[in-house]
Amino acid sequence: MSGPGRYYNRRLEVWRTSTVPDGAGGETTTEVLVARIRAQVDQPSPTERLIAQQAASSHSHNVYTDPRADVRRGDELRGADPLGQMQHFRVQSVVWPSRPIYAKALCELTQSEGG
Repeated sequence: MSGPGRYYNRRLEVWRTSTVPDGAGGETTTEVLVARIRAQVDQPSPTERLIAQQAASSHSHNVYTDPRADVRRGDELRGADPLGQMQHFRVQSVVWPSRPIYAKALCELTQSEGG
């Protein structure tokens, strides 16, 4: 296998918020499973963290995926870390290099209460 895909060592689910009319003039918001993707999760560099902090943004992880993966700002990426603990990442933005061999999602690791 060539290219960055050989480094994608995690499987993540892409969840997206969907809003539909409820029939009574309001809306119902649900989370929908959009896709299951392969990814590489890394910590950002100190420079990336500094830039995010200056922009009043939270950036705790970089998630690298195939450039054709349907990952968008606002999505939640869910999956187990190498120790089996569930992790949820909120996508802050997605960028591609000038030659799109991967997509890089700048994410914030979120924690939830309970199990």
